[in-house]
Amino acid sequence: MLTKKLPPVHSFLLLVSRHVGHLARQQYDVIVVGGGHAGTEAAAAAARVGAETLLVTQKIHTIGVLSCNPSLGGVGKGQLVKEIDALDGLCGRAGDYAGIHFSILNRRKGPAVWGPRAQLDRQRYREFIQSELLSTPRLTVSEGSVEELLVTEPNPEEPGKHRVTGIRLANCDHSISASSVVLTTGTFLSGSLFMGQTSSPGGRIGDAPSSAGLSHTLRERLRLKIGRLRTGTPPRIVKDSVDLSLTQLHPPDSHPTPFSFLNTRTYCKPEEQLPCYLTYTTPGVERVVRESLHLNCHIQQDTKGPRYCPSIESRVLRFPGRKHQVWLEPEGVTSDLLYPQGLSMTMPPDTQLRLIREIPGMHKAEIHTPGVQYDFVCPTQLSPALQVKSTQGLFLAGQINGTTGYEEAAAQGLWAGTNAARWALSVPPVALSRTESYIGVLIDDLVSRGVTEPYRMFTSRAEFRTSLRPDNADLRLSLKGWKEAGCVSSLRYQEALRVKNSLQDALASLRALGMSTTNWRKKLPGIHISETKSSILTGMDVLQYKDVTFEMLANVFPEHLSSYMEFSQRLKIEAVYKPHCDANKKEIERIQREENMSLPQDIDYLSLPVSLSQEVREILDRVRPSTLGAATRLEGITPAAIVNLLNYVNFNGKREKIMHRNQTDQRDDREEELCARNASLPQ
Repeated sequence: MLTKKLPPVHSFLLLVSRHVGHLARQQYDVIVVGGGHAGTEAAAAAARVGAETLLVTQKIHTIGVLSCNPSLGGVGKGQLVKEIDALDGLCGRAGDYAGIHFSILNRRKGPAVWGPRAQLDRQRYREFIQSELLSTPRLTVSEGSVEELLVTEPNPEEPGKHRVTGIRLANCDHSISASSVVLTTGTFLSGSLFMGQTSSPGGRIGDAPSSAGLSHTLRERLRLKIGRLRTGTPPRIVKDSVDLSLTQLHPPDSHPTPFSFLNTRTYCKPEEQLPCYLTYTTPGVERVVRESLHLNCHIQQDTKGPRYCPSIESRVLRFPGRKHQVWLEPEGVTSDLLYPQGLSMTMPPDTQLRLIREIPGMHKAEIHTPGVQYDFVCPTQLSPALQVKSTQGLFLAGQINGTTGYEEAAAQGLWAGTNAARWALSVPPVALSRTESYIGVLIDDLVSRGVTEPYRMFTSRAEFRTSLRPDNADLRLSLKGWKEAGCVSSLRYQEALRVKNSLQDALASLRALGMSTTNWRKKLPGIHISETKSSILTGMDVLQYKDVTFEMLANVFPEHLSSYMEFSQRLKIEAVYKPHCDANKKEIERIQREENMSLPQDIDYLSLPVSLSQEVREILDRVRPSTLGAATRLEGITPAAIVNLLNYVNFNGKREKIMHRNQTDQRDDREEELCARNASLPQ
């Protein structure tokens, strides 16, 4: 499907400058502010739903720029990319076009937690996103800085204290009206760039922060609760200055796996992919960090940074004496730079250079991007549609909601843009449940729990992850995106429908293949099938065996199965996870039914033999909720932890009942024995 020829960047910018030189209208259905991952997905989604949409960004040529790491996907994040693609978003197809190193992370574990990931060519990614936006019907792109939101009295028939009616651009006398506005300001909302003890206004090096008037509107006019978070980025390394022979070579997968369900291959051929390299920190790195603490205001401040992507300073101080991984990742096919994943820092430039030269294989460096602090809006003030509860027509997406990462931003952008368009077109909002998507998990976590540090997606956040797999995102979301949300194209819908019908036919054929275990052993002599199994096994049952593949069954029963070979891996995964998926259907009702279950006050949470993170254990030990329902409302407690806690309490409750019943039976037996003995005594 990757047959589209993209124009060169300079040609694209010329087209865009002509396209937006004069806005053809001053009234739009939806205005999206910001051209990052959240903004581009929001603008494209709003236009797909049918809204006349305006995307306003400070610099047109930075649309689609990868501000930090040149990669997409990963564990948890890859699931988001697949779901964004299933809802007809951009980043999955862009990743397939720009990818130069594809790999599936977590492959040694089950397919439910596989993490599709790709290193990206920065220029190719930007080209694809810009080309897609320019060719999107009903979407206009404009360069400018938003000075303020236009706010008026609310519609009395709708909930809310205010109503957004548009924006005013800086250095512009007239306003632009809209029914909905989506803010995707990223790190630019009152952004500050830090390097050592120096700071300057900005959301990215070379770019100014968003207008102070926008922050003022949110704080003073709308009275939204605002917090402060920070992020960091590594210096870039000159590739020719690194002795790669002192590092560990990590090649990509020999057969790249596309992100998009519409693609059967990636733009980069397998043999053209580039490798990554692994090295480690040394005691010298720790020494440089400790000697320079007085020069680093990032470490001295209280502003929260990302727990799961911490700076090298934070990691060294938190885990002294350890070796930390540093991944050297390519930035592009023609780029002479490497991205040192794991070396996020905000030291002074000369100190960064000293630190880098303490790492095996690394000798010179170029410092490109400092750390950033920025404002965010506490996301508990949002509805599941990502609309500000107190302000009609105002939607927020991306880092402004306290998240970190391209994938989290893009997911929010797509859903905020979809609902902003639906609001503008007077159509009810749509929601995604955490039982049907990782996007639903992400949004539910944000709006119900809020954030105290930059939020990152993990598979462990989804309690129904065996059902929310990367392979079935199209079946879960594409049909819903067409029928309910309106953000999926006819082409995508027809393809998802074809896949769904084909898989249903294939599964029916597998279930129809019923034979005795004796006959199955004859058909598959190399597979050990236990004789203790049921006398009749279906093809679906046999496919659950570890060493059985769909190809094997298709070779044995070509007349029944050979036409479904394109779905061989998906059918294997469906068979393996069928018992888990069946159990998941009951789990939701079970949790709701037993939410008010009492928790024993003497539980030792710190040593409880249950799969709980240390963070969750500490919260439970400190608060000691009286019921499971109370535990679900604690900040920092994940739904997955609640499921594990529920299982533990249920197991112990059943065990206590059995012990109590056994003790009662033993007591009754002793009483009967005593009665019999007493009866035998002479009267």
